[in-house]
Amino acid sequence: MRYLVGAVSALVLAAAAFGAEPSLEDRARAIFKPLPKQYDAKDNPITPAKVELGKMLFFDKRLSKNHDVSCNSCHDLANFGVDGQPTSTGHKGQKGARNSPTVYDAGNHIAQFWDGRAPTLEEQAKGPVLNPVEMAMPKAAVEKVLRSIPDYVKAFRQAFPNDKDAVSFDNMALAIGAFERTLVTPSRFDRYLQGDANALTQPEKDGLKAFMDAGCIMCHNGEGLGGGMYQKFGLAVPVPNLKDTGRFEVTKQESDRFVFRVPGLRNIAKTGPYLHDGSVATLEDTVSVMATHQLNKNLGKEEVASIVTFLKSLTGELPKKNIAAPKLPASGKDTPKPDPS
Repeated sequence: MRYLVGAVSALVLAAAAFGAEPSLEDRARAIFKPLPKQYDAKDNPITPAKVELGKMLFFDKRLSKNHDVSCNSCHDLANFGVDGQPTSTGHKGQKGARNSPTVYDAGNHIAQFWDGRAPTLEEQAKGPVLNPVEMAMPKAAVEKVLRSIPDYVKAFRQAFPNDKDAVSFDNMALAIGAFERTLVTPSRFDRYLQGDANALTQPEKDGLKAFMDAGCIMCHNGEGLGGGMYQKFGLAVPVPNLKDTGRFEVTKQESDRFVFRVPGLRNIAKTGPYLHDGSVATLEDTVSVMATHQLNKNLGKEEVASIVTFLKSLTGELPKKNIAAPKLPASGKDTPKPDPS
């Protein structure tokens, strides 16, 4: 936040010194950043062997108790990393309490989950597997499955050659995290930020200006257009009947009541329904809701439509090599059977 305000202030002062308003392009470059090629992590270096293993694990339903749910079930890579449901369906048809966010471009977020309870993608990868509502698999059960599959044992040893016990729950999460760090979706907006003024249409540029002028950039900035901070839902105008207390459930700090991680807006036109509970169906309604409760503004229909036009330019190119389901290693003679209980 301080960086954003400082950058914009410096830009305005510099422009004023020359007697001119900053251009739309300069304003945008001071607030946003193009996406990187991948989301590197010091504690989990990305290697081809780790990414290949992580992709298989991401698609493997044997990591769930009844062999019917995988990471990809709720974060469908062919559908911009979401399942299109308000809340996802897990073990025994149970429903979660929060909307499953996209895994695309999640590597630039301040933390994972709506309440930020996982600091990294690697820690996040453990949560759904263990959750009794989602994949319902204890840590020991996961390791038993993986060790029973000969080709997984081989793949883990290749991905983690320095580990004496390479097949482990923690290494499973590291592999999935490494794979997810490659899920980057550059769009025409990135080309615009890199200097191609024609990458956006004039209506999209008008929408970008409306987005910035309305104040959306106070939370939605940086390379992800969000994901870099926490914010109270209902900052300006309280949200009626809001039961989910958000980050308060993690920290127990009163200041975190109704606080959520700000979602990134990359591919936002493709990742509805919206909000932490999936309660808003359309992007237009979401823009209006956020303007009301976060900015105390009643945006007109044309202004909302203009902002949505810009947001659609954030739809990126899906990495084709990551969309197709990989060939999974065959089960071994001791691989546990599905358990519907």
